[in-house]
This record gives sequence, C-alpha cells and structure tokens, in this order.
Amino acid sequence: MSQFRPKYVTFDCHGTLINFQMAEAARDLYGSILDEARMTEFIKNFAAYRLDEIMGAWKPYAEVVHNALERSCKRNNVVFRDEDARMVYERVPTWGPHADVPAGLAKVAREIPLVILSNAMNDQIPSNVAKLGAPFHAVYTAEQAQAYKPRFQAFEYMFDMLGCGPEDILHCSSSFRYDLMSAHDLGIRNKVWVNRGHEPANPYYGYTEIRDISGLPGVVGL
Repeated sequence: MSQFRPKYVTFDCHGTLINFQMAEAARDLYGSILDEARMTEFIKNFAAYRLDEIMGAWKPYAEVVHNALERSCKRNNVVFRDEDARMVYERVPTWGPHADVPAGLAKVAREIPLVILSNAMNDQIPSNVAKLGAPFHAVYTAEQAQAYKPRFQAFEYMFDMLGCGPEDILHCSSSFRYDLMSAHDLGIRNKVWVNRGHEPANPYYGYTEIRDISGLPGVVGL
C-alpha cells in the first residue's frame, strides 16, 4: 500500500475530517431530561435512523435530520419539535476539523489531488471545507449525485466526474458502513480506515489503519 501513488486521494468529510457533532447536539437538546443511560441509547438510535433515512431515494439532508430525530424521539418517549431538528441541521456548517486534519491534508495535497465525497448539501459543505486548511481538487455532494453513501450511485458519480475508476483512487474514511464496505464492493482496493472510534475494526474489507490524518502521508510514501 505504501508504494501506491493514487491519481486522487478521496475522503469522506463529516466524521473523518470534520468533527461531526450530532451526539453533542442531541445532548444539548435532551441531556437535561434523559439520564446518561437513556441519553446514550438516544444517540445510538439517532445515528441508526440517520443511516436508515438515506438508504432510499435522495431527499434533502434537512429531511434526513428531521425524520431521524423525530423517530428517535418517538422511540425514546421524548417530545419532538420541528425547531429542534432545524437547530441540529443548521449547526452542521459551523463544525470544524479534527485537530490532526489540516497539517496531514496539507502535506498530501502538495503531491496528490484531494477530493471529497460527502453526504452533504451544496450550500452546507463549503463552510466545512474552508475550515480544513488544504486545497481540494473537487468536492462532490450527495445532492449533486442524487444519492447518499453508502449507495453505489454516490461513488459512481464521483468516478464519472473525475474520469477515473476504482483502481485509480485511495479512499479514506472513518466509517465502514457509510464508505469502506461500499468501496470494497465497488473494487476500490486501496482504502484507509481512520480509526476515530466510531466503529470496530473489520479486516475483511482490506484497508490500512491510521489513528488520524497525520498518518496519511506515510501511507502514500510522503
């Protein structure tokens, strides 16, 4: 893997590069009315419903957040309010990178074009990307692809736009369920798992593991 020099290094954005703070938003809303055990369960449900909401036909991310939060509230006997879902959605563009991200990205960007494939809206993602501290060759969104990851259509849109195939890229993500499983199934052999503690290791899917983005330059021999 360390000898592979891809045409592009492609990234998941939220969670992998951006410190994705959905759990913190849920705590701000419901932490005063749920004890720790129930809050932990709510956060787990909220994450699961967000994934479930994106598996069908594309819809705006505001609807994804709204529906997932409403379903989580129903499951946990919490009163749901439309304004709570709007607050969570509007926080997304304010989030910045994990501390390790800017320096690691900048080092790789000097040698290899960087690309983002994000489950984001077109009007959300520029604010997040501007905080990453490195230039990007391209940023593609679920809104553009009309599909969210882990659906193959999102990745296929990226391939079409870049004019390349799965053999040409190194895909980097902290999530198996959203990114690395689909990448494996689509024939992306060169993958990096950023172990941010979101999910357990799954060696079946074939990847290089790094603790954070500071380890990425070494993966591509820089």
